[in-house]
Amino acid sequence: MDVDQLQRMKLQFQIIGKSVDLDRAIDTAIQVAHTDLSVLITGESGVGKENIPRIIHVNSPRKSKKYIAVNCGAIPEGTIDSELFGHEKGAFTGAINERDGYFAEADGGTIFLDEVAELPIATQARLLRVLENGEYIKVGSSKVEKTDVRIVAATNVNLVEAVEQGRFRSDLYYRLNTIPIRIPTLRERGKDILLLFKKFAMDCSKKYQMPLLELDGDASEMLMAYSWPGNVRQLKNITEQMSIMSPSRVVTASILRDFLPADPNSGNLPALAGRKDGGASFENEREILYKVLFELRRDVTDLKAQMANILQTSVDSQQHVQKIVSQQESVSQQEPQRVVPSSNSNSRFDDIQETEEYVEESYTLAQAEKLMIERALAKYNGRRKDAAAELNISERTLYRKIKEYNLDK
Repeated sequence: MDVDQLQRMKLQFQIIGKSVDLDRAIDTAIQVAHTDLSVLITGESGVGKENIPRIIHVNSPRKSKKYIAVNCGAIPEGTIDSELFGHEKGAFTGAINERDGYFAEADGGTIFLDEVAELPIATQARLLRVLENGEYIKVGSSKVEKTDVRIVAATNVNLVEAVEQGRFRSDLYYRLNTIPIRIPTLRERGKDILLLFKKFAMDCSKKYQMPLLELDGDASEMLMAYSWPGNVRQLKNITEQMSIMSPSRVVTASILRDFLPADPNSGNLPALAGRKDGGASFENEREILYKVLFELRRDVTDLKAQMANILQTSVDSQQHVQKIVSQQESVSQQEPQRVVPSSNSNSRFDDIQETEEYVEESYTLAQAEKLMIERALAKYNGRRKDAAAELNISERTLYRKIKEYNLDK
């Protein structure tokens, strides 16, 4: 195993972890990259199978050619043949022009067939022909086309069982499985779980400009003991959810328990309706995102209203000053003799002097916002929670503004 090359691949593709099984999978991909042998990647959903075909491609003689990734499960059965192999004009309703498929586009390069077990049986027969002699026929054509592609396939399905049940061709299975690579589950990777949590927490902190989320000892042990049926994808979702919704930046075991699904066999995000802090229920990431966007929109609306009041007050003050100055000029024209008021005089000239001291420069919106935040922080001796309440904005928005205006120094 070339340790230096292994580390370079991890850095290039942002693969986090020190698991022996993970390193073995990456090393196998590097070793077979210079060949044209077919590779079958297996592993549960969410383990990160998509990185292996890219590692194979960039370390192969085909790296200067195209790399195309195809999610076979996302293409309707009626159009999958056309997408993969192309079609002739008039081959079916809507085929107004001739079209090349993915195998033609990837000629000379690498094609990654993700969720290959979802291919229809008829399409599996076409794929087998490509694997055996590089030949295929476009939909609606009788002409044999040639392609030179490296095929890497992946699945989270047990293909042996699929073959036994008649859902997958046995000859295609053995042809694809020339070089098998298994990606370990997250629960098999030990302390990689904590490394991945830190990575996802840092990404979320940087993206949303909020304090970094951390785990205490009990929460770390609970995180490592959890079964993670959704693997790395599930860990990322839960880390992002906690970064936004956690009542504390230091996650304890009790806080973490609220975010883990009650059913350990479920890879879904948990429902938070039963949280002790009275938080709302969020069934998926989209609802969490809506929650964040609605709160940000409310914060922006509140700030706009406050800025409008400040600017209006400033305009009113300037108009008041101009009015007094105009009155002074009028009196000066009517009374050419200069009058010097005494120290205890109550004349309008005293008023003018006081008003001139009151005149302030007009502020931009950003300057006014910064001034408001500075005054609120000074008023409450730096207590951000009280300052946020004074400004009628969320603590998260206040944190972001403090960082934006460099007020945390």
